[in-house]
Amino acid sequence: MEMEKEVKRILEQIRPYLNRDGGDLEFVKLEDGIVYIRMLGACVGCALIDTTLYDGIERILVERVPGVIAVVAV
Repeated sequence: MEMEKEVKRILEQIRPYLNRDGGDLEFVKLEDGIVYIRMLGACVGCALIDTTLYDGIERILVERVPGVIAVVAV
C-alpha cells in the first residue's frame, strides 16, 4: 500500500504539466509493479501520448518508486 501511496503522490506532481495542455490522468490500479493509468482530456488521441506515457510518466515512476517496473494506459 505504501508503494501505491507514493505512485499517487508523484502522479499528482505530474498532473499540472498535463493540465497545462488540456490533458489529465487518472490512477486506476497498481498490480505486480505495473501502474495502470487512464489518460484523459487532450491526452486522448494525442500524437505524443506514447512519449508522454513512456518517456515521461513511466521513466519518472520507475526511477522514483522502488518496485514499479512499467506503466500501462487503460
